Amino acid sequence: MKRFFALSALLLSSAALWAQVEEGGTRALSRYANDTFRDDDRYTETQPYNTVSVEQVKGKKVKNIIFMIGDGMGLEQISTAWVLNGGHLNMDNMVYTGFSRTYAVDKLITDSCQGGTGLSTGTKTKYGYIAVDPDGNDIQSSLKLAQEKGKKTGVAVTCRVNDATPADFCCHSTDRDQQEEIAAQYVDSGLDFLCGGGLRYWQNREDGRDLVEEMKAKGYTFAATQEELKAAQGEKILSLQAPIELPAALDRGDYLPNAAMKAIESLDNKKGFFLMIEGSCIDDWCHANKVGYMAEELLDFDRTLGKVLEWAEKDGETLVIVTADHSTGGLTLVGGDLQKRSVKVHFSTEGHNGILVPVFAYGPHAADFVGVHENAEVGQLVKKLIK
Repeated sequence: MKRFFALSALLLSSAALWAQVEEGGTRALSRYANDTFRDDDRYTETQPYNTVSVEQVKGKKVKNIIFMIGDGMGLEQISTAWVLNGGHLNMDNMVYTGFSRTYAVDKLITDSCQGGTGLSTGTKTKYGYIAVDPDGNDIQSSLKLAQEKGKKTGVAVTCRVNDATPADFCCHSTDRDQQEEIAAQYVDSGLDFLCGGGLRYWQNREDGRDLVEEMKAKGYTFAATQEELKAAQGEKILSLQAPIELPAALDRGDYLPNAAMKAIESLDNKKGFFLMIEGSCIDDWCHANKVGYMAEELLDFDRTLGKVLEWAEKDGETLVIVTADHSTGGLTLVGGDLQKRSVKVHFSTEGHNGILVPVFAYGPHAADFVGVHENAEVGQLVKKLIK
């Protein structure tokens, strides 16, 4: 009887899969896939890019900090992207490397709220908590500390700006699902530059507030598109370019590298700045177990890093840190061809996992990040360098 039920379940599962394939048949024509919808574990990169080469800076002064977070980006995702770009990544420039343990105080496998809180505040907290300690008390983030020291601050992401990681640097909450409440905290955040998605939480809200108009009243220039952002002037810039998340990497083009460089241009000043850049959707596509989409998000993040490193090399007083809040998908690279820039992978889960994630650093005091750290220790190191 057990065999009968098992066979019946298998047949029903197969029927559901074929129905899904029929509904999404055009998925096989996507730029992200080199096979059919049911074979998202294979990918071949057709648009490789040249990486940059930068020299290590010699100075010790940290005037600016650029904190880059690849959400869901473990060594396995990086290794996959490295193959797809023919054995080269801009991350290869970052010779000072370490590792970060990501667990929460109440769960072995973390989420982006706690994972990001450890990095942003230097304090481990509970699963689902945003920049608050395990008792629910607000904790000052490195970005807020930078503001206290008179530095300019900014955030550029590919997700909604009220999602976990950007909120970890700018807001406080014990419930990540309070999306409108978190978005409202940006009005008084003091940020000089904010770019991402999430417009639906800023306008036509349940409380009737129009947060865009409120921030414009505070002197922010608002940009709703990449073209408007490029042309934006003023001391403070707000750019919300999607209702929720930004489109997938190949569909949004150079949004992230352009947003990052616009942020640097806008924030650069004599006292220095703190900028957080997130490759937010690496995580999303690992949850969906789609290696092509994941890889393009990571390669987009790495292309952005290349531009950041070139700027940091010329500046000489900018520390660049690249890490992740956690890894996602239980990804294993099981096959492929380096010369053909192709991979075959296996995902073991649609959730997060608890494997160590890398920490890369470039610039003054980069050597401080070598070794194995708790994620909160990474956050503490960053805070110590904000002066």
